[in-house]
Amino acid sequence: MNNQLIKIFVVEDDEFFSELIKAKLHQEENYDVFLFSTGFEALQNLVEQPDVIVVDYSLPDMNGVEILSKIKEFNINIPCIILSGQKDLKVVVEAYKQGAERYIIKDENAIVELSQNLSAICETIELKKELESLKDKIIDRNKYQNIIGESFPIKKMFNLMQKVENIKIPVLVTGNNGSGKELVANALHYNSDRRRKAFVAVNVAAIPEDLIESELFGSEKGAFTGASKRIGKFEEANKGTIFLDEIGELDLALQAKLLRVLQENTVTRLGGTKEISLDIKIISATNKNLWKEVQKGKFREDLYFRLQGFQIHLPALNERGNDIILLAQHFIKVFANKQKTPEKTLHPMAIRKMLDYRWPGNVRELKSMVERAYLISEENTIHLGDLIFLEDSFDLKEAS
Repeated sequence: MNNQLIKIFVVEDDEFFSELIKAKLHQEENYDVFLFSTGFEALQNLVEQPDVIVVDYSLPDMNGVEILSKIKEFNINIPCIILSGQKDLKVVVEAYKQGAERYIIKDENAIVELSQNLSAICETIELKKELESLKDKIIDRNKYQNIIGESFPIKKMFNLMQKVENIKIPVLVTGNNGSGKELVANALHYNSDRRRKAFVAVNVAAIPEDLIESELFGSEKGAFTGASKRIGKFEEANKGTIFLDEIGELDLALQAKLLRVLQENTVTRLGGTKEISLDIKIISATNKNLWKEVQKGKFREDLYFRLQGFQIHLPALNERGNDIILLAQHFIKVFANKQKTPEKTLHPMAIRKMLDYRWPGNVRELKSMVERAYLISEENTIHLGDLIFLEDSFDLKEAS
């Protein structure tokens, strides 16, 4: 076995028993064990990407099969072991139907049996990780030419993108406003086997509330005042990809309808009765912490787990180091070509300031700033004085 730690979640409300499990597993150097006493607490921490989850059947807030179902909604590939005092054959069968890797009866041999089963499962996991690490060393950079950057966070993002391009699983792209989430969605589509089909982008926040249902799902003539027969964005994207930007802004009632579409892979037009089958890749994006929105009651928990099949985080610009200058030079070149004028260079003092700046508006702010600086500058070099930074302009307004 290699030295990489295997992350194991143990969900067990009996504190003494869970500590016994932890003590036994810590005898193995490659295990990193995390204890949770409720299903809710474990589900809340799934974003930490455990390698294996051990679940007690009788938890205070939900039973083991219920939590197993939610884990598999989040990531179907996480191996799960059920620990249970239940010997009822129906319960055992249901656990395996929901995707349990093993079902272990709680008796005097339970912890030893658990350790043995984990050892076998983790050997398989380690082999998979070794294969993945070899694949991760090879990034086809040509596939992502529209995403400028060579920093470690961006390369890490490319690795994740490669894993999911041709997998039919919902993808959630997270990141601050202006960081380029739609570029990621575009790249995922146009480097997939769906590239010859439609890529349909929908900004959920930009559509009026009274129109969004017909916009997404379509409508039949007479469905509402002035309604005509039209296909919605989901039908338009059939066989291809739909990108739902700002998904956190979707109304709760529509969240329920979206969940039904995702669960059944069908859509029914507003005012219609016919179910239309869908074969569609779902990519959604948000600048919000959706789990916090779930806790506030503003976003459905079941939809959250359905959308977050695979998460890709787009780093903020101030986390990307020298990518800032690569992007600035790219925007200058594109702008100069568009205006049919000579390219300009950046003065070292301008570069220094750009690297030190916080970039609250991310890539969108950088693009706007360098294009304006290009027009302002009187020479073939863009100087520090030609740059107007958003935060500095706010300071000037407050001072006046």
